Amino acid sequence: MNNTTKRAAVRGFTLIELMVVVAVIGILAAIAYPSYTEAVLKGRRAQARTALLELMQQQERYMTQRNAYLAFSTDATSGATTPASASSTFKVHSGDNASAPAYWLSAARCGDQALTDCVLLTAKPTRTDASAGSLTLSSTGAKGCTGTAASTNFRVCWP
Repeated sequence: MNNTTKRAAVRGFTLIELMVVVAVIGILAAIAYPSYTEAVLKGRRAQARTALLELMQQQERYMTQRNAYLAFSTDATSGATTPASASSTFKVHSGDNASAPAYWLSAARCGDQALTDCVLLTAKPTRTDASAGSLTLSSTGAKGCTGTAASTNFRVCWP
């Protein structure tokens, strides 16, 4: 067996072949990662819309029993509600995990109206969502958001 035969048998990948593979993987990652993060944001927004609709049902039930809606706020860092009784009466977060939700929920009166007339529910994201921002739903049926899509593409917030 001569040297030429030995070299041909132990042939592996060349540096150029490895660099081509790395470049292809980089291009695929550059395309796939933004699509993945947008899909995650869409899922979180859907979860927030569901949580707002469930909270509105709970508020309407509360209204029929006490003739007024219940306003409450939720601290974005600790998840504590004010008044504290709201967390035992209503679900104050989106999703199933209260320790790390995608959105915190709160309720306030609509503008200058009394809580016997109107309540405005807000879902505030725990992570940045520049497109939708906070999602809102009022007992009058008005829907809104505070992000950049509020004026350009409202379907991002409420499809």
